[in-house]
Amino acid sequence: MDLPASPDPLAAARALGPAVDAAADAIEASRSIPPDLAAALHAARLSRMLLPRSVGGDEVHPAAYLLAIQELARHDASLGWCTFVANSAALIAAHLGPAEAAAIFGPPDSLVAWGPPNGTVAEAVPGGYRVSGQFAFASGSRLATWMGVHCPVREADGSLRRNQHGRPAIRTLLFPAARAELLGDWDAIGLRGTASEGYRVEALFVPEAFSATREMPEARREKGPLYAFTQQGLYGVGAAGVALGIARAMLDGFAALARGKTPRGQALMATDPLVQDGFGRAEAGLSAARAWLLEILREMVAAAPAEGAFGIPDRARLRLGCIQAMQAAVAAADWAHHAAGVDAIRPGSPLERRFRDMHTVSQQIQARRAHFAAAARILLGEATQDFL
Repeated sequence: MDLPASPDPLAAARALGPAVDAAADAIEASRSIPPDLAAALHAARLSRMLLPRSVGGDEVHPAAYLLAIQELARHDASLGWCTFVANSAALIAAHLGPAEAAAIFGPPDSLVAWGPPNGTVAEAVPGGYRVSGQFAFASGSRLATWMGVHCPVREADGSLRRNQHGRPAIRTLLFPAARAELLGDWDAIGLRGTASEGYRVEALFVPEAFSATREMPEARREKGPLYAFTQQGLYGVGAAGVALGIARAMLDGFAALARGKTPRGQALMATDPLVQDGFGRAEAGLSAARAWLLEILREMVAAAPAEGAFGIPDRARLRLGCIQAMQAAVAAADWAHHAAGVDAIRPGSPLERRFRDMHTVSQQIQARRAHFAAAARILLGEATQDFL
């Protein structure tokens, strides 16, 4: 099954590149995306790539999405990260009713931010849920029009609601961003412009219709092949795109440096056989991982079920492609940073900020090496039915 024709997000990301470059220092210093750049991102429709067409989105091919995120992150990792997180959140629209999806995502500047589950429990009450708690890591929160929390649910009888696997079900509750108190606590070594802040809600009521679950991808309302992917699977694709973009920029920055740098008492760096060998290996590793992930995405779309979701083996293969891309990106970035010597340690160099960004990305759950083993258990025949 093929996705219908859609706008070219890579071309849009490339066109936005000069504006992103011009804003990079401001993004770093202010720890946020400047309003004019956010407006340009919305105008380019880059926050609507994974949003269903039924609510004004572009529903692009996931391979095109990966390339667009990579291109944005090549210019600025924080913008690439916020864009992928916003698109990942937009996937929830495929599990909402049409009216609720339109209320949240209809405005052209709509954007949802949320943090991961943290054990906070929502109470089931007549007509919906009530929740109080503090959450963390809501990337793009300063741009958000709506926010969300992911919580287990306590029923009226005191029991926890269970999912299809017999474990506590996690429900996503969505509400206008003004209902959350942002804590202004984001101060990390990298991805500083993502404003991945904590936030707090107090006795917040969320109607049932403005809630959904990410644990039942087969229950999607939208029937397009894009929504046969799990939300967690496409989240991994976006994170891989950011890592690939950072590494691409670091290799390009190193190449420019090597063509003009003559280390003390040595020949031009670009003519050093050891440099050539290392650069060739980094380039090959990064390009091969990127190509494999693109191949996986194209093959999956071509074979996407008309209804329901991809099976567990397909999800595991996608997870392998994402973690391989992220680990190859980290390896290429580390090589470029080390090979550049003292030119990589000065603030403002083409490598210093991106090295910090990469090693912030590498600490995120999507980059954990444990994903290799988790996916391999599936491919080796272990029956793990809830693999995301």
